[in-house]
Formats: sequence, C-alpha cells, structure tokens
Amino acid sequence: MTNHWIDLKNSDVILIMGSNAAENHPISFKYVTEAQNRGGKLINVDPRFTRTSAKADIYTALRSGTDIAFLGGMIKYIIDNKLYDEEYVVGYTDASMLVGEGFDFKDGLFSGYDAQKRSYDKSKWSLQTDANGVPKRDLTLQDKRCVFQLLKAHYSRYNPSLVSKITGTPEKDLVEVYKVYAATGAKGKAGTIMYAMGWTQHTVGVQNIRTMSIIQMLLGNMGVAGGGVNALRGESNVQGSTDQALLFHIIPGYLASPATNWPKLEDYLKRRAKSTDPLSANWWQNEPKYMVSLLKAFFGDAATKENEFGYQWMPKLDAGKAYSWLDLFDVMHQGSIKGFFAWGMNPACSGSNAGKNRQAMAKLDWMVNVNLFDNETGSFWHGPGVDPAKIKTEVFMLPACVSVEKEGSITNSGRWMQWRYAGPKPMGQSRPDGDIILALGNKIRELYKKEGGAFPEPVLKLKWDYANSHGEFDPHQVAKTINGYFLDDVKVGDTVYKKGSLVPSFAFLQADGTTASGNWIYCGSYTDKGNMAARRSQQDAPNNIGLYPEFAWAWPVNRRIIYNRASVDLNGQPRDMKDWVIKWDGGKWVGDVPDGPWPPLGNLQNPNSAARWPFIMTRHGFAQIFGPGLNDGPFPEHYEPLECPVEKNYMNAQRMSPVAPVWGGKADAFATCDPRYPYVGTSYRVSEHWQTGLMTRPQAWLLEMQPQMFVELSEELATLKQIKNGERVKAVSARGAVECTAIVTKRFKPFKLGDLIVHEVGFPWHYGWRWPASGKEESINLLTPSTGDPNTRIPETKAFMVNIVKI
Repeated sequence: MTNHWIDLKNSDVILIMGSNAAENHPISFKYVTEAQNRGGKLINVDPRFTRTSAKADIYTALRSGTDIAFLGGMIKYIIDNKLYDEEYVVGYTDASMLVGEGFDFKDGLFSGYDAQKRSYDKSKWSLQTDANGVPKRDLTLQDKRCVFQLLKAHYSRYNPSLVSKITGTPEKDLVEVYKVYAATGAKGKAGTIMYAMGWTQHTVGVQNIRTMSIIQMLLGNMGVAGGGVNALRGESNVQGSTDQALLFHIIPGYLASPATNWPKLEDYLKRRAKSTDPLSANWWQNEPKYMVSLLKAFFGDAATKENEFGYQWMPKLDAGKAYSWLDLFDVMHQGSIKGFFAWGMNPACSGSNAGKNRQAMAKLDWMVNVNLFDNETGSFWHGPGVDPAKIKTEVFMLPACVSVEKEGSITNSGRWMQWRYAGPKPMGQSRPDGDIILALGNKIRELYKKEGGAFPEPVLKLKWDYANSHGEFDPHQVAKTINGYFLDDVKVGDTVYKKGSLVPSFAFLQADGTTASGNWIYCGSYTDKGNMAARRSQQDAPNNIGLYPEFAWAWPVNRRIIYNRASVDLNGQPRDMKDWVIKWDGGKWVGDVPDGPWPPLGNLQNPNSAARWPFIMTRHGFAQIFGPGLNDGPFPEHYEPLECPVEKNYMNAQRMSPVAPVWGGKADAFATCDPRYPYVGTSYRVSEHWQTGLMTRPQAWLLEMQPQMFVELSEELATLKQIKNGERVKAVSARGAVECTAIVTKRFKPFKLGDLIVHEVGFPWHYGWRWPASGKEESINLLTPSTGDPNTRIPETKAFMVNIVKI
C-alpha cells in the first residue's frame, strides 16, 4: 500500500476492483463506510455481484481477465476530456520525457520482441537524453515522442464500444464509472483503488496494477490523502513476510537476490543505472550501505572487507532463471527435487494446477510439513485416487503453534508494524515457528561441524545468536537485528553513536562494515528509545487525517503516506488544503514524515538546485507512466488469459501475453475457445472459511455455515443446462474435475461480447478432501492452469475455462 487503512476515509471516490473487501477485508470496509458517510462514492467492478457490490453507489460487471481493457478505456476518457491534472503530470511524472526512436508498438507487440525466446529486448524502450545523459523533456507535452503523446496514441484504440465488446460491460456503465472516478483529478479531490488477488492472479497481473497506477498519476492521486494504489493483503502479516523476502527474487528490504551474473559484491553494487539529473535523489546510490549492513547482520564478525563482507557465501540465482512456485513444482514434477519443506502452506490445494502439485510431491524422497494441523499436503500420499503403496515420499509433520501463542510483530497492508504478545502456551507438542527454525539451524550447524560438507562456510559463518537465556527463540533480539545496530563507535554529523547502540534510521547505515541491519526499510522500528511497533498512542498528527504517528510504526521511517512530497505544489503548499499530508512551513516540512528533507522545487524552468524530484525511488525521480523495466512492455496492453472464450483478441493480433510463461508437459494441458470447456471460471473467498480451510473446515460450526464446495452460476446458464439450485454437478477443465453443489443465482449475469454470449461461473477456493469427512469436497485448483504473470509468475487462477455437467 502507498497509503494505509485509516486513510481510506479521506477518499472522495473509492474504486474496489479485483477485490471483495466487504467480505474478505471487513476492517478496511469500516473506513470505506466512513468515506461514504462523509459524502464519498464507492464504485465496485466485479464479475459477480458481491456484498461489496451491495454497498456500492455504482456497480458494474466485467468478464474476468479484461481489467486492462476496462481501465485503458478510462485512460482514454481522461485524456480525451482533458481531465488530467496537468501541473502534476508535467511536474511530477515522466509524461514530458522523450522516448527513443527504437520504441514502437505494432500488432500487439512492442519493439524488441524475440518470438523464439518469448521475451523483449528492453534496450529498445530507452529514453532520449541530452549530452549530460539527462532525459530530454517537452514541458508542453506536444512532442510526438513524449511519453504523454505515446500514451495518448496507445489508448486511442480503447473506445467504449470496443472495450464493451471485450469486457461485456455495457457502454453506459463504462462512461458512468469513468466520469465519476475521473472527477477526482480536480484540485481538492482524491480517489483511491483497493485491489487484491482479483487483479494479481492473471498473466497480466502486474500490468493490471500498472494501468491503475497510470490513472492515479494522470489524476494527481499519488502521495495524497485518500489516494494511492492500495493492495489488500489476505493475511495479517503478508506484507511483513514480503518485506522480509519470502519471494525468490529478493532479499530483505527489496534488494535483488545475488545472481551468477554478479559474481562479486562490486558487480552487484554496480548493476543499477544511475541518473545524471542533479535533481534526482538517486536513492539507490545508498544501496552499498544497505547491502553491506545486511551482510554484517547475516555473518557478523566473519564478514570483512577482505572477503567482500561474506557476499561469496550468499546463494546465487542462475542468471535469467526463475525459481517461482510454478517453476519449482514443475522441476519437482520432473523428479529433480529430493526434499521439500512445506512451511505454513498447503500446495496440494492452494497451488494452481493442484493435481500436478500432488503428482510432484509423490516424486520426492522426503517432505516436511510445518503447520498447525495435518492437511491435504501432509496427507497427499493417501488422498483421492492415490495408492499409498506406490508413494516413496517420507512425510514428517512438525506441528506449529497458532499466532496467539507466540510473540512478535506483524506488518499489515498499510505497512504498519504492530507488536503482539503471546497469550496461552502452545498446545501439545506444537512450537512457535521461530523455535522450530532455531532448532533446525542448530542441528544443521552441528552436522556441518561434525561431518563437514561441500561448502560449509555459509552455514558455519552465519551469525546465529537469536536464543534467549532459556535457549528459546527471542523475537526481540531478531527485531533489534532487523532494525540494525552500530558495530563500532561511529560519528554521524556532530554525534558519536556508541558500539552496540541501535541505529535511529537507515540514514545512519554505513558501507564500511561498521553497522549491521537485517532490513534497511525497518531501521527505526526498534531503537534505543524502545520497541516502536509496541506503541499504542491514540493521538493523531496536527493535520488530523488519521496518521496516528505514535500508534505502532510504519516503514519507511514511520512515513504513513509514501511519495507525500507529490501532495504539494511546486512551492511546498498542499494541493488539498482540507486533507493536507505535509507542507513547507518556516523552512521545514510539517505533517507526515516527508519523503526526503529537501526544499520545494519552486518552478520547473529554473528549479531550486537544493530540491529533488518527489518520486525518489525511481531512477530519475519522476513517477513512471512509461515503465521500461517490465518484462511485458512499458505500457499495459489488453491480452486474453491463457484460456479464454474468444478465438482472437479484439484489441490486437496477439491473443494472450506474448511473454507469459507456458509449460508444455502432459500435466499442463490447457484449452482455449474449446467447445468442451465453454464457460469462464473464476475463484474467490467466502467469509466463513480461511485460505485453504485448514483452520476453518475442521470447525463444525463454520463447516455448517459453508459445508460444501459449490459453483455459482447464473439463472440463464442454469436454464440452458437444466440445472436446479442445490443439485450436485461436476465442473471440468482440461486438467481435472471437481464435484460441486450448484448455486443458481442472480449474482452472475451472462456477458454480451458483440454478438457472442459468454457465461461465467465462480468457485470458492477453500476446500480440499481432508474435511468434511466425505472426502468429496475438493479444491478448485484442480481445475486452474499452469501459467502466470511474466514479471512475478503469480499463477493465473482468476480466469480459466470449464464446463458444468450434471452428475
């Protein structure tokens, strides 16, 4: 999230798309309702009429997988009607920058495409620069090669008629949504987006979000109260786990994972291109401080300048190779992985193409299931259609205790790190995850000391002092290490910080090995003043917009709204005087923690040389409408899902994303525009169950409320298929079949795509054969395909093709 939960109340228009916040994020809806009570409007766009839809001022439907077409139409509407905030667009975005002549777009492909490799040469998308290497700009936005004009040309095709033919959304609904949301581009107004898995789990997931980001840039909605691009996290600590590098391509603090094309620390630290614009903060010039401090946190005294601070002990990705969920299970399915820790997850149900996942686990030598209870993953060896005698995998169960039985921090969607304390003692033989990891690490280190190994240094040199006096995992010690501390007496400015003291913020980290920090963005969270995440002050900031700066702690540096220097005009005065975030007053910024200390720009023709452009994390300091770093193009473009109901893409000559990953094994079968699978399928959550149901399906009272796997289908489709409400049916895809109870409902309606009528059906994703006892209520992911986004490789589980047949 760029903003935070409470800030939703400051919005004039809230668009909920790719999310069913009322049911799946009910606390967020408290602030949505407050915004409505203050006169704000709620727009909901969803293939199904949900409880969020019931609370919306405006609702309309779209076919799953067509969000870019819908939002691209809004970009065209904003530009055609000159509803964009020109001062913001010119001053704070890259709209005025000139793109090189190598960039082009034709027949659904950007320049630089290699069909054999299914990838782009991104060098074709570079900017024009002057003799000093600074991007050339046209502040009038009239040059045909400027980003704004290229954007305008790109979305000129996205007219309401064509968008309606793709999405199935009536033209009048499109125009109504566009009109209401685009009005937030006016001074003193703000609009925000709330999205979740409904946007991310697509082959164009990143570009779905990019499209909305472009809208927010055009309207000046980034950095302001009530604005931003806000991801709704499905678990209380998903944000925290991402910050601490749960994903394969990053290490803590969103630093890139070391890879074979950066064999030395020097190579790693030189990999980023720097801006020569003197007004760019060039923030990543500080990366040596963050990386060296991280290595010192990992390896302690063993990390020295002479050994590159232990960089050689870091695992290296093979350059250009993905290690995502989809890739790992494909390699596992080939028999190349021998052992597997399934830690706090249930891939037998939660992963796309779950049947393939179950087959893959049967090819392991061993698997360790760390979870609260046994689940479909731990018991895959005696699941439906499996002969235990033919399974070689040895499964170990390590019972973990539940969240209320352990102490530590969680970081919510709004980046707020909050400390929670242990309640009851862990039950039975269950243990906190930290204790399990600590014991495992101790045993591995003991074995390396005793038996040696091919490369023992990364394990034996690891700093491993996270136990308290009782030998138990100490979350406070870990939190302090994540924050960071001085390893020597260090003078910063006029102050000498003593060895062992905790760093006040990331500004104090050093590149010479005199500081350690497990995650630079968390510097300041646990200081010599105490545990900032444990604070619970009810006092708001002076601007009274719900920042509550002394309640918990937000990264970075307790900033509650990211890029907040874009909320002011060139003289540092709020663009929205009512809900101001920061302002320049008496030679300093007041309000929220500013996104950098520099003074206001003054004017664009002759800006203050001491100032910096406000989007400090981007190379040149501007918000990037033109995104040349993504794998699938600098502008979002509508492509159909891997499986779709149409023979061709109505927008361009490429049916699906030309760079989306596709697997060709027997277990990866897919079918598009196939009469055997004529209906669009999608998946979602219900309030009565949680994730794959491990914590809810065994509870009799919750199972009574939602007892069976079901499929929702429209009254029209039910009539066509002669299916009655409550009947058992079978949902079938190219990969498998799932038995369901039919729910015939008005919540789904057929989509009209030109002359084509398309039906969509929906399934919950919480089920699996372990509970209820019948073993018949299976996972919808037995039907979903092996494909995903080309940037993140998140699976496409929100749009696939099925048939519904009576049993």
